[in-house]
Amino acid sequence: MPITSKYSDDQIEVILTEIAAVLDKNGASSELSLMIAGNIATNVLNTNVPATQRKAIAEKFAQALLSSIEESKTH
Repeated sequence: MPITSKYSDDQIEVILTEIAAVLDKNGASSELSLMIAGNIATNVLNTNVPATQRKAIAEKFAQALLSSIEESKTH
């Protein structure tokens, strides 16, 4: 079951396009792009989420990532 976001698809698409352009401009491989994405996620958790909630949110994030991969296999 998809999760409804409080952010518009347009807002998300604009940011993703800009990030993809930066990665492309720098010739980032898939591996480097994933490393950067992981570092961004870690930074957001460490700087914006209380320490008592980080693990739970990281687990939810990981599950959402796994779910999105599983959904894309069926489409």
